[in-house]
Amino acid sequence: MTNLKTLTRLACTFSLLAASASHAQNNAVGMRQIQSNGMPITLVYPTSAAAQTVTYGAFTVQIASNAAPLPAASTAASGKRALIVLSHGSAGSALPDHTLAATLARAGFVVAQPEHRGDNWQDFSKAGPESWKTRPQDVSETIDAVARDPELAPLVDTRRVGVHGMSAGGVTGLVLAGAQWRMLNLVQHCAQNLDEDIGFCLNGLGQLPELQTQRRRQFEMARGAPEPYMPANLKVAFGGQGVEASDPRPDPRIAAVSLAVPVGVIFTPESLARMRIPVGLNIAGNDLVLLPRFHSQHVLQHCKTCTTLSDHPKAGHFDWLSPWPASIAQTVAATQMRGGLPSGAFGTAEREHSNAKIVLFFVKHLK
Repeated sequence: MTNLKTLTRLACTFSLLAASASHAQNNAVGMRQIQSNGMPITLVYPTSAAAQTVTYGAFTVQIASNAAPLPAASTAASGKRALIVLSHGSAGSALPDHTLAATLARAGFVVAQPEHRGDNWQDFSKAGPESWKTRPQDVSETIDAVARDPELAPLVDTRRVGVHGMSAGGVTGLVLAGAQWRMLNLVQHCAQNLDEDIGFCLNGLGQLPELQTQRRRQFEMARGAPEPYMPANLKVAFGGQGVEASDPRPDPRIAAVSLAVPVGVIFTPESLARMRIPVGLNIAGNDLVLLPRFHSQHVLQHCKTCTTLSDHPKAGHFDWLSPWPASIAQTVAATQMRGGLPSGAFGTAEREHSNAKIVLFFVKHLK
């Protein structure tokens, strides 16, 4: 039965990829890096150069390093390629999202992957709310950097841009779609649901028992406190434009957003309902880091322009990352309260199927 299910998923995946194949000119993937005010940005794009096996630490990818990008087909409506910015998860980098980036590049997109300031594999001193405030600006800055790049600027349309965000990158995507979040929503949620959603409420504290205790006490103090008596700084809304704005997006160039296992419970229902652009969600039913019923389902419940692109009942939080070396996976898992290791129920076929759905989502809304 398992083999039949796998074959069925593969057949569906190949059909989806075939549907978007007409948008791809070449199967080779180029990759190079640029900088914007000290922020590294990895560029992944179609190229006619031959790919080679390249190793970066524990990661191995098939790319044509620093190759020239391939212009868009003359039949493209704008004459240029569409741009998609990938926002990584907490303490992440471009490499764990490379499989998705390469799939998008093979489908004809140019992909830009900023290494978020203060929340990346080298520096995660601002991971969490401080990074959530600055991540959207990192994306806007990335678009500007691509628009200035001598090689890509003539080939890429930066007027209508897609964004994909995984985990904390989902905060980036939702903010850029126009949603707003508050610390009050986080505090109230964790005061009531800490043990149930412990992967989120005590995120990153797996090896820090003293900080776990401190965080628990802080949430316990807030339990049952009436909102009018809560500190004013917790009620400040961050992210999209307020109700007075005709367009809730902080950057009107963002035209479509795809999310994978996003942080969702921090967003106000009212702002989720104000989002106007298409938003697609990819859900992992066995996500123990960010329980879907508190996060993905919260977004779907209130958002009027959101759809489910894929929903895998047995997939875990980190199953979306590929390549994801075992040594890195174990190191990251040790910092989590639960659900840190890949589940094993979400393999290559499932990942290809989900990535194909993301490709088609952006083909539909950007091309």
